[in-house]
Amino acid sequence: MKYEMLYLIDTSIAEEAREALITKFEDTVKNLGGTVVSTDKWGVKKTAYPINYKSEAFYVLMTFEADGSAIKELDRIAGITDGIMRRMITKAI
Repeated sequence: MKYEMLYLIDTSIAEEAREALITKFEDTVKNLGGTVVSTDKWGVKKTAYPINYKSEAFYVLMTFEADGSAIKELDRIAGITDGIMRRMITKAI
């Protein structure tokens, strides 16, 4: 199945660390038997509401193919990763 994961990275994180986070999620998908279709870096945008007193975040949209069990693990890893403000995984059409 094809999925999309939109995640928001804290803007206070250095660029090298931000790139490392993006690579970490791509590698996680690959290690779980999936394939990354694309990773779009949207850049810094205003959030709809303050998250942890911050009103801006670095948005990243990753499109990938994986099975359902990989989704739970990816969501769990994103949930415990420092610097990730929000994440959402949805089925792509």
